[in-house]
Amino acid sequence: MATHMIKAGFTVIGTDIVEDSRKALESVGGTAFVGIAEIASRCRYIVLSMPSINAFKSVYSELAETCSSGTIVLETSTLPIDVKTEARDLLSKKGVVLLDSTLSGTSEQAKTRDLVSFGSGDKNAFEEFVPMIEGFSRAYYYLGEFGNGMKMKMIANQLVAIHNVAAAEAVLFAERLGLDPDLMVKVISDSAGSSRMFQVRAPHMVNRTWNKTQVSNNVFQKDIAVIDDGIIKAGSPSPLFSATKPIYIAAVAAGYGEDDTASVYAVLEQMSKVQK
Repeated sequence: MATHMIKAGFTVIGTDIVEDSRKALESVGGTAFVGIAEIASRCRYIVLSMPSINAFKSVYSELAETCSSGTIVLETSTLPIDVKTEARDLLSKKGVVLLDSTLSGTSEQAKTRDLVSFGSGDKNAFEEFVPMIEGFSRAYYYLGEFGNGMKMKMIANQLVAIHNVAAAEAVLFAERLGLDPDLMVKVISDSAGSSRMFQVRAPHMVNRTWNKTQVSNNVFQKDIAVIDDGIIKAGSPSPLFSATKPIYIAAVAAGYGEDDTASVYAVLEQMSKVQK
């Protein structure tokens, strides 16, 4: 995201607890600092991408102490709405606007500026942020009141979870039928049976390159929990999503926790061997 914003002409400064990530930012023309306070004191526009609830709470608590009134924070993480709402309320007391603007896409898609932004919250603040959003995404949507961005992300990830396992089923089925796997991926990607997840992950399943992690199974467990909570609160039937959850749990248990979710193929492959 930072790389594309720099290419779009924005001055980008940032921070990460991982030194290699800070070095990566500087290697593409950005400026990296160790602490959050340096970012807060210099930036009117801040983008957050957090891996966990605890990380998010730590960051927004520090932003509440260091940001100037009028700062706009674009929160892109996949986290429970009530946690984001707590952050919005705390920051608003300091005159800081928090936008819930989740992103749809993998890290590989982020590298090619193939992300879609689901924006929600203060409309004027969101519109002010649009030029920067356009810098790192291929499309954006303003969805209304705060939290609607996260609701849309839950729906997107619900489908991602289902389509990813469906892609694994299809790749394994093709292998059992004796079809050329590369040709199958090419043909199905251009057919009515395709999905974005099939196009993104089926090649990794065929080539067994799930070690090239875009979204790890460990991280996706957090996303599954967020979707699960949303489904329960909405009282919405979800038989297909429910059927995928044990596959992802099995992937972690089988040692693929840090591998990409394309590794669910290995779980289905092992299941097929047991069935034989």
